[in-house]
Amino acid sequence: MEKHHLIYSSKRAVAACGTTITLVVAAALLESCHSRGQAAEGNTPQQSGHTSNASAGTIKAANSAVDLSSSQLNAIKIEPVGTYEFPVERETVGNISFADDLSVQVFPAYQGTIIKAFVELGAQVEKDQPLYTIKSPDLIQAESTLIGAAATFELTNKELDRVKGLPGIAQRELEQATSDQQTADGALKAARDAVLVFGKTDAEIDQMIASRKIDPALVVHSPISGQITSYAAPPGLLVQPGNPPAPYTVSNVSVKWMLANVIESDMALLHLGEPVQVKVMAYPNRVFRAKVSKIYPMVDPNTHRATVRSEIEDPRDELRPGMLANFVIRVDGPMAGIAVPANGVVREPDGAMTAWVTTDRRHFEQRIIKTGLRRDDRVQILGGLLQGELVVTDGAVFLSSMLSAPPIE
Repeated sequence: MEKHHLIYSSKRAVAACGTTITLVVAAALLESCHSRGQAAEGNTPQQSGHTSNASAGTIKAANSAVDLSSSQLNAIKIEPVGTYEFPVERETVGNISFADDLSVQVFPAYQGTIIKAFVELGAQVEKDQPLYTIKSPDLIQAESTLIGAAATFELTNKELDRVKGLPGIAQRELEQATSDQQTADGALKAARDAVLVFGKTDAEIDQMIASRKIDPALVVHSPISGQITSYAAPPGLLVQPGNPPAPYTVSNVSVKWMLANVIESDMALLHLGEPVQVKVMAYPNRVFRAKVSKIYPMVDPNTHRATVRSEIEDPRDELRPGMLANFVIRVDGPMAGIAVPANGVVREPDGAMTAWVTTDRRHFEQRIIKTGLRRDDRVQILGGLLQGELVVTDGAVFLSSMLSAPPIE
């Protein structure tokens, strides 16, 4: 019995020893695997605390941070986040046009064919300056009547003088001659007035009567001073009053219209007389001042936009009809908010807006921000930055490029 007990105890001791050896070996294997895992993690760029690059500074990829060297700091500018007053404005596009109420289509007063045009497109003209002449059948008829009336008046004058010189002339015959002369005089005056309506002068009428020749050329004058903005007057063209196209259009070009298309939700914010800022691509650094002169009552059912007209002073005639224009109108007072220069805001490839902040002017962290209004190269910050924080205001794109660049082996 004692012998069997000793054998059993020996077996238990051997088993326990084997279990202990197994646990020790397993622990050693686990430790080895853990050590290899740590080594593998240390060699993975995405999980490393930093990747050293002597020429490009140190990039902290885990938290989107960059450390710059002393030489690289010269390529950026740093400023504290400040405040700025942003006016509440509405912006849309439109086009430049001549002022219709300062433009005149110059039609002839009577039908006729154009004989000659005196001025070209773009020329400056003065009021009452001749523009073109037409051959008018109505003028020819009026001048023919004038010459006939003048001949009749001359004949009745001679007859009256002859009758008055006759001895013993009957009173009835004298009265008849006097009546004929007065009738002819009235007809001549009426004929002269009819020709004067066509624009002929008294001197020209006297010349026609003296020469017994008509002048078929009807001269059409400019009703205002301005610039020729439309021309359709080739010789031989039949023109009629009010039948387009007009042979000439004369416009006062010192004032232009800006016709903007405003969405209907902004209509209640606009009022007559409000100041407007207008920019055109031809003069990108110029701002033209204007005022709202008319808000058209109709809204386009397809685009849901209405037309707003502004008058622009253009004394040097720099704006051209048809130019695409940008329309900015202030609809409320300025609103204060924190802001950074536009060069300090970066639009990332995924569309996010970011900025770079620092506390020690050497270590820079990228931060996603929310932007708002933009004015005078300043961007309103609605979220992501606090007033007084140090932010990169010039060179932010450089930092973003460093962050996205692959590490150099």
